[in-house]
Amino acid sequence: MVATADQYRWSSHAGNAKGLPDPLLHPHDCYLHLGTTPSDRQQAYRELVQQAVAEDAARFAHHLHHQQPMGNDRFRAAIEAQLGRSVTPRKVGRPRKQTQETSVPDSPSQKQI
Repeated sequence: MVATADQYRWSSHAGNAKGLPDPLLHPHDCYLHLGTTPSDRQQAYRELVQQAVAEDAARFAHHLHHQQPMGNDRFRAAIEAQLGRSVTPRKVGRPRKQTQETSVPDSPSQKQI
């Protein structure tokens, strides 16, 4: 694990976000549309990455707080199989009572004794 994306050896982040030379990196059209100058593109790229990291961190915190695994359906199914119980969040609140059509007794004032 690394503290920041540009520290990862195989990441293009250092080239895209900081403009560090990388002979393997060729700018994608989407990257070129982030700004008119290299510094504008680098700033926009850093902001996009920071936004994505913040969203992932919030999602991770939510799953951690609710003690739920974070992953796709296949991953959750594997966890449920190992634990032998459901890890899918349930609906909040009490289950609804099942409605049955029953006759309501007459009020005491209407009954004849």
